[in-house]
Amino acid sequence: MEKLVFEARRTLFGVVHETPLVHSRTFSEMIDSSVFLKLENLQRTGAFKIRGAYNKVAHMVTCGDIDQVVTASAGNHAQGVAAAASAFGISSTVFMPEQAPDAKVQATSGYGARVVKTGKNYDEAYAAAIAYANERKVPFLHAFDDEHVIAGQGTIALEMLDQNPDLDTLVVPVGGGGLISGIAIAAKKKNPKIHIVGVQPEQSNSGFLSWSSGEKQVIQNPNSRADGLNVKMMGQLPFDIVRHVVDAFVTVSEEEIERTMCLILERAKMLVEGAGATALAALLSKRIPVFGGKIGVIVSGGNVDLSVMSQVSSSFVGQPLTSH
Repeated sequence: MEKLVFEARRTLFGVVHETPLVHSRTFSEMIDSSVFLKLENLQRTGAFKIRGAYNKVAHMVTCGDIDQVVTASAGNHAQGVAAAASAFGISSTVFMPEQAPDAKVQATSGYGARVVKTGKNYDEAYAAAIAYANERKVPFLHAFDDEHVIAGQGTIALEMLDQNPDLDTLVVPVGGGGLISGIAIAAKKKNPKIHIVGVQPEQSNSGFLSWSSGEKQVIQNPNSRADGLNVKMMGQLPFDIVRHVVDAFVTVSEEEIERTMCLILERAKMLVEGAGATALAALLSKRIPVFGGKIGVIVSGGNVDLSVMSQVSSSFVGQPLTSH
């Protein structure tokens, strides 16, 4: 798998942005450690998902003559697949949950995909997409349970450790597990002593339960403000990786996620979605065991409806976002 990550970096060269890794003095002072933010909210399509999606589509095109792909996504993977398919001149059909954020649905359509809204959550949209793909014999592109998608996401860790080789802990938001498994593989290859910490919302914690128990766990109603992390069950391939290489796994509350979204907007002047704020929320809430003094935090995406951000921010009017 390590080899696939380095191959993915070559595939993605000139296609995706090498996003900034920035030191935050504000957040560093809050936890008395050096905090570095990997700004994947500044990535093409507004999130890290373009990495895995493009890498997988490139592999599919190399391996055979395809003219269309199908996928399922809560939003960011949808945009990544749509953009990647468009780049290769093939069509894409994307199944999204009925309650997927309008900004993500519109952006996906804008990249050229045909969007089908169905199901209450990612898993129901996924089932519909699989049925569609099987019926029409169209290749299906999984959002996280795929080695080429995982390898694409792992390029984030290669960049981070090139940008700052002294990082000793990486904090990663977790949904289906594609991001953290790719990052863990790549980071441990470059620095076997580095610590990998996964973070999930308390209301969408199947990965945390799986890692803690050593067996894949299913939750019935994932329902977090971090909509990109709302999956019932971690992927099998990510789980097989995560249970061996992730050093710690924690959860955060909805209030902590929303407060951090506002804090990033106020202090760092950046708009991030719930999933993008989740890793930093765990760090600022001091839920994470600090393994060292230089901590890399993945800000995974910035695709949030302004109406949602307005609702989130209004709940903190008149309240200090931090005691610092």
